[in-house]
Amino acid sequence: MTPPKVLFVDTAHPILTEELTRMGYQCDYFADYSRTDYLRIIHQYFGIIIRGKIKLDAEMLSAASNLKFIGRVGAGMENIDVAYAETMGIACLNAPEGNRDAVGEHAVGMLLMLMNRLRIADREVRQGIWLREENRGTEIKGKTVAIIGYGNMGGAFARVLKGFDVRVIAYDKYKTNYSDDYVCESDMQTIFEEADILSLHLPLTPETLFLVDEAYLKKFRKPIYLINTARGRNVKTADLVQQLKAGKVLGAALDVLEYEKLSFESLDQQSLPEDFNWLIHSDQVVLSPHIAGWTHESNYKLAMTIVEKVTRLFGEKAQ
Repeated sequence: MTPPKVLFVDTAHPILTEELTRMGYQCDYFADYSRTDYLRIIHQYFGIIIRGKIKLDAEMLSAASNLKFIGRVGAGMENIDVAYAETMGIACLNAPEGNRDAVGEHAVGMLLMLMNRLRIADREVRQGIWLREENRGTEIKGKTVAIIGYGNMGGAFARVLKGFDVRVIAYDKYKTNYSDDYVCESDMQTIFEEADILSLHLPLTPETLFLVDEAYLKKFRKPIYLINTARGRNVKTADLVQQLKAGKVLGAALDVLEYEKLSFESLDQQSLPEDFNWLIHSDQVVLSPHIAGWTHESNYKLAMTIVEKVTRLFGEKAQ
């Protein structure tokens, strides 16, 4: 009997291929395939493993007549038409449990780098410049940190903050009664009034697209530091730059940018405006290339999370 096949659209940690093969699946990966190629062959597959190379939209899913699961090796599901997939009986699996710890640590690391002027000081010392007073830092201790979106990533960030003796408050539109040892459930009005540091942990949806714009930032009573390890288009970059210049935002730690391509593997070089040029030259900004959840450990854990979820749905052996 021909084993059920799993199509790898994107690469993943080798353990994912090894485990699915051990379970009896045939795993295929075609590095040079385009969307047209996938449309031609997708009907052959029981499962798909994807990060962000292509969109699994209604057209693609309609061609996937034998598909039973989609495994997103990551957290965000914006490149998958989940609602349509579910009408077809396709299970949509993601793996936020796999990289949440990495995101929490990276967010704190970027914040420390920003508030302690480490990027600036490091550059100066390498040039033989020794400025102490000019590089006096600001402590996290005693600040109020506000988290928007209290899921896997927001929760991990709150846990990492536990040792800093800060007050952590969070708002999540779709959750209630989640106060615990790490966070106090809050509302947006309290966050606007009391936050010193704002950290975004949101999916990208029509509701969260450019959520953080000029009007949003101006609602904060105090100047804030902003951290975004979620999705670039949660923040309107032009408005952020404006508020950095105005002093409403003291500094920004950005692991993600509005200008990323769908795959997150590169920037859209055709649409980089002057605001991007300002960001990369500003000492008020710390940047990284969408790697908050991109550790050696998370690479493995993301893969194993998908393995565990496939096993729970379909058993230890492919049917």
